[in-house]
Amino acid sequence: MHWLEDLFIQPSTIQTLLVLAIIAATGLALGKVKIYGISLGVTFVFFAGIMAGHLGLEVNKDMLAFAQNTGLIIFVYTLGLQVGPGFFSSFKKGGVKLNLLGIAVVLAGFAMTIAASMTGKWSITEMVGLFSGAVTNTPMLGAAQQAALQVNPGASDTVTEMSLACAVGYPIGVIGMIFVIIILRKLGDGKTGQAKSSSEPAKPFITEFQISNPAIFGKNIREITSLTEAKFVISRVWRNGKVSIPASDTVIMPHDHLLVISSKPDVEKIKALFGEKENKDWNKEDIDWNAIDSRLISKRILVTQAHVNGVKLGSLKLRNLYGINITRVNRAGIDLLASPNLRLQIGDRLTIVGEAAAVDNVGKILGNEEKRLNEPNLIAIFIGLALGVILGSIPFAIPGMSVPIKLGIAGGPIIVGILMGAFGPRFHLTTYTTQSANLMLREFGLVTYLAGLGLDAGEHFFETVFCMDGLIWVGIAFAMAVIPTLAVGIVAQKFLKTDYARNVGMLCGSMANPMALNYASTTVDNDEPAVSYATAYPMSMFARVIIAQLVILLLS
Repeated sequence: MHWLEDLFIQPSTIQTLLVLAIIAATGLALGKVKIYGISLGVTFVFFAGIMAGHLGLEVNKDMLAFAQNTGLIIFVYTLGLQVGPGFFSSFKKGGVKLNLLGIAVVLAGFAMTIAASMTGKWSITEMVGLFSGAVTNTPMLGAAQQAALQVNPGASDTVTEMSLACAVGYPIGVIGMIFVIIILRKLGDGKTGQAKSSSEPAKPFITEFQISNPAIFGKNIREITSLTEAKFVISRVWRNGKVSIPASDTVIMPHDHLLVISSKPDVEKIKALFGEKENKDWNKEDIDWNAIDSRLISKRILVTQAHVNGVKLGSLKLRNLYGINITRVNRAGIDLLASPNLRLQIGDRLTIVGEAAAVDNVGKILGNEEKRLNEPNLIAIFIGLALGVILGSIPFAIPGMSVPIKLGIAGGPIIVGILMGAFGPRFHLTTYTTQSANLMLREFGLVTYLAGLGLDAGEHFFETVFCMDGLIWVGIAFAMAVIPTLAVGIVAQKFLKTDYARNVGMLCGSMANPMALNYASTTVDNDEPAVSYATAYPMSMFARVIIAQLVILLLS
């Protein structure tokens, strides 16, 4: 049985993989346990690794470093792919305010970190590690560790100290953020507000109008759309009891009835253009669209053809060529208005109205083969990973700094991931992955990274925590988690009139704290916290990764 003992004890490639797999499985199993309705989820992998390290398990250091770095790169890149499509749109209108508030939380936390290190009792690397735990942000820790190694390639002890400090602060960060949510709920009486974040794409709204405005009598649809800034699509035209699909050159006559898809805020502008709005509610889910006219059908077509990926909808000229109308585009569960300038992406679902034969012909052009989406687009994944590593390795010289800054394996891949997710289709790169595939890659990378991180920090964890300095670290971590978020949250709620639900969602996003988000979502009856979390998260994550490196390079 010596072989079995050697398999678990003797450091080797196989032993490293075996230990990390057992740590990951144990942590994930413990992550399903809930205490007072709250679970740390995947974070338990981190603590399982700490326990394994505390018990004296040693693995091959090179393999451990490879596993950690690979896991972190995969995690941040797929995270970038996920948030990329909505990253730049999050800065529009109300999203600007949420992102600025999120950045304020980030800057306030770093200010506290620098202030703590300036007391002279702790190094800046220790405080950045502690801060990474207090804000539950392991990619930030990875970026800071890479920067520390860049300053001193032999600083393995410093990197371990940062992991140790992060391990101390991590559970305190979760508890602290939940404490802030409770306080803000008390201050705001739990009022959630009903307005949706203006950073969300406008949800299509269907309205029927009767033409009674003499100014547009005899004009075609192309001419009419140029008369207003409102964006809309005319799905059907009723004239003398007959239904037809309009083209851009269709002439509108008095008393025509139009079925119009637009955003709800634009309805009044469109009413002023057409003249009269009918009272019938066309937004009910139980409407049988195919029963409106026996010749016309309404069908959802899936975009699966690579040659239309990134192509503007208007450039396909589907309406004029086939006599159909595209009324909306569903992307990742969100309905978008089918404007001519909207670029199609693999995985989009288009609602098409027209005669059955014409709709089927359009389906052949767009693909409409769902099984194609189940095939992984690995080319774009590996191209993105390679570009991310290259970008992270480029040295950027900054005047006054002896060491050039690098984005590192956390900063480079997340930037490339965001850019690939946002602009990949424009270059005909199929970056689409199913939600389950993206989640699988992201979770695999994160679990691998956390298992290695915990194992590396576990050897001296308990002796660090259960001493006077360790208890002081716990207090500092609580302050780092609570003071910036509570201060910004109160300002947002009391002075900027941000409602409670969006406020706590923004704060959870700025702290990259999904555990606290889960708790916040149980305190309201809508999805506002999740929407605000998604709005503030990408920019705050990016800022933390970059600023952490700058702080280490400038102050260590």
